[in-house]
Amino acid sequence: QVQLVESGGGLVQAGGSLRLSCAASGRTFSFYNMGWFRQAPGKEREFVADMSWNDGRTLYADSVKGRFTISRDNAKNTVSLQMNTLKTEDTAVYYCAADKRPLWGVEPNYWGQGTQVTVSS
Repeated sequence: QVQLVESGGGLVQAGGSLRLSCAASGRTFSFYNMGWFRQAPGKEREFVADMSWNDGRTLYADSVKGRFTISRDNAKNTVSLQMNTLKTEDTAVYYCAADKRPLWGVEPNYWGQGTQVTVSS
């Protein structure tokens, strides 16, 4: 059982940075793949990034590759998303997600409540 709580969202100017954090509870946290999705108004939810629990392999959506970095600290039960060079099109609700399966191409079993990221010009 995994519970996820996101934080760190807010309003930022284009070109700026934000760091999202996801606090996870549950003793099995280390054995779940963790990642981030986002959903902008009027658009479908899209995959952003994930990180495998076993080998630390990361995967990024093309739209964020080179700008966003996912990391996890199993000792602290946290997963973070460092977002740099933010663009207005990054505006969305960002969700932390977890699953024992790789997150790419699946519907994760566990979700956070979401945190709003708004990028203004």
